Amino acid sequence: MKLFDLQGKAALVTGGNGGIGLGMARGLAQAGAAVAIAGRDAKKNSAAAKEVGNGAIALACDLKNEQATRKLVDQAAERLGRLDILVNNAGINIRKQPQEYTLEEWREVLDTNLTSAFVASQAAYPHLLRAGGGKIVNIGSMMSIFGAAFVAPYGASKGGIVQLTRALACAWARDRIQVNAVLPGWIDTAMTRQARKDVAGLHERVLARTPAGRWGEAGDLAGVAVFLCASASDFVTGTAIPVDGGYSVQG
Repeated sequence: MKLFDLQGKAALVTGGNGGIGLGMARGLAQAGAAVAIAGRDAKKNSAAAKEVGNGAIALACDLKNEQATRKLVDQAAERLGRLDILVNNAGINIRKQPQEYTLEEWREVLDTNLTSAFVASQAAYPHLLRAGGGKIVNIGSMMSIFGAAFVAPYGASKGGIVQLTRALACAWARDRIQVNAVLPGWIDTAMTRQARKDVAGLHERVLARTPAGRWGEAGDLAGVAVFLCASASDFVTGTAIPVDGGYSVQG
């Protein structure tokens, strides 16, 4: 269907070398997009690009570095010939009680998860204008909605992602740039596998609360990525869409 056809489009996916980012990158490539995978680990990036296929390229970058992030966006546009889509997925978590964080840890999480999304979006703006419009997809979390004792900086960053999404959506709608957020539920990734080790009883609590009765998989994010990056969503902007098996609608 043309509504979901991404042939001729070019996408940059930060943190696209594993987990949710890789699941989204696969979906975009399957819909026809040329994809640039960005992350800190060059070897992992290359392996992910091969897996994604459709001529995907790999670009190494530390997204905590402003200048490196701006260069990354320009590089992706240059290598792909254009830039139509930005997926701000890069993220980390440090799990502690609030009183135990150092300011350096707080800044590391905020800079990786939130500031990098702002900088990359700002850098992508002129490229999207040049393309006649485009799509930005920011990755939030269930922690954009709920609180938890062990994720103070992560929760703050993911709540900020939703507000950043709304601000950019309002600012750039007339430029034909749609900006939306995806709020993944509990998805089986390296990050959440570590969470299950760190937080006693988490696995059972997630299953008990999720109507779908399972943890999500990275591939569960492919469809929403294609929708939000294709012409099917041209009148959808400023939203935050949970992809969580019903977790967030339970009382």
